[in-house]
Amino acid sequence: MSMYGWHGHATNKAAALVGCTALVLGLTAATAEARPGHHQPRDTARQTLPAHDGWAAQGTGTTGGADAAAQRVFTVSTWDEFRAALAVEGTAPRIIKVRGTVDAVSEGCAAFAAPGYDFDAYLEKYSPENWGMDTDLSAEPDDSPEGLRRASAARQDRSIKANVPSNTTIIGLGRDAALKGASLQIKGVDNVIVRNLTFESPVDCFPQWDPTDGDRGNWNSEYDSAVVYGSTHVWLDHNTFTDGEHPDSAAPTYFGMLYQQHDGQLDIVKGADHVTASWNVFAEHDKTILIGNSDSESTAAVDRGHLRVTFHHNLFKNLVERTPRVRFGQVDVYNNHFVGSDDYGYSFGVGKESAIVAEHNAFTLPAGVGPAKVLKRWNDSPLSAAHNRVNGRSVDLIAAHNAANPDAPLRSGAGWTPTLRTKVLPAQAVPGVVDHGAGAGRLR
Repeated sequence: MSMYGWHGHATNKAAALVGCTALVLGLTAATAEARPGHHQPRDTARQTLPAHDGWAAQGTGTTGGADAAAQRVFTVSTWDEFRAALAVEGTAPRIIKVRGTVDAVSEGCAAFAAPGYDFDAYLEKYSPENWGMDTDLSAEPDDSPEGLRRASAARQDRSIKANVPSNTTIIGLGRDAALKGASLQIKGVDNVIVRNLTFESPVDCFPQWDPTDGDRGNWNSEYDSAVVYGSTHVWLDHNTFTDGEHPDSAAPTYFGMLYQQHDGQLDIVKGADHVTASWNVFAEHDKTILIGNSDSESTAAVDRGHLRVTFHHNLFKNLVERTPRVRFGQVDVYNNHFVGSDDYGYSFGVGKESAIVAEHNAFTLPAGVGPAKVLKRWNDSPLSAAHNRVNGRSVDLIAAHNAANPDAPLRSGAGWTPTLRTKVLPAQAVPGVVDHGAGAGRLR
């Protein structure tokens, strides 16, 4: 078995009018990205977040490494070069240009395995028949299969995480720049820009079996493609997040449960604030975006008054859930296109003390899936959800949810009005504009 755990892997005139309209609106949207009255440099690596472009424009705005001196501009094509550029001393502005695919796991999972680790031995010892379902593995000693799994996981953790300093721009060159198997850690810093990169989700080589997780036990994995943790003024733009060569559909099952080797694509947690995610593609994933990672009071003390995030002109394609799931934050979600998969769960997770404004979005859902599934109530937090369309029709998402869930209704009115927006398109124009403009390789 592979160390990855995989066993295998309308009339013509009307159509023309729609196409022309989409083109015009696409050009309008692209123009709206430019800062009014401000000349953006032709070098995309030195461009800054336009004024009023979401929460990351609040206060000082987001400039990343735009003012980097020549000696602090790096072009990298390997994982070692990438991490070395991030590690250069100081927080003066820096620009890191990524050429081609930078692979954080080029030697495969076997390179991280601790001496003595054996997956077959792990399966044998902790099978429900041998171990049972009542005790987790936390007390297992270091020389046990679980202890060796922990040691192996720690090796991978040290190898695939990359810490991003303040005042940094990371940008892909051309159409094929990618970070593969990496976890970008934007942690405790300010003023970061990440653009024009394809993120292939990191594969957790050593997921943990927890027999006490749910009624049937579960495999739990680590590593998000990008984590914004306690950081401020972060702009994620024209990136593509995907599971790439290792989709969940190709994963085996052990102990009757999916051998889950993916976590999230983007987490924004631990008091992070003033974040804009624009013109990205999030594709082919289960638990996609988490904003606020706990309901606990200790977490609430950190998150209240923070987690202010804007999502606009993103394509969410063939995802199951969490686009996003929100706790505490004031989150503005407008002009995005959501394309549901056959196993679609929900789009917006309404969590503790969240204040979501979801407006002017378009949803394309598969046959048999109604608009009542777009919203998922985890807590009684009011939200605003006006001017959205589902499969080409205007829908009141809150009313649709409440009709299907009369015992757990949602309340209307997030209690705040977004002011940091670029030009807002009508929802019916969103699919044509976003589908043709979002993602890596499409940065103008």
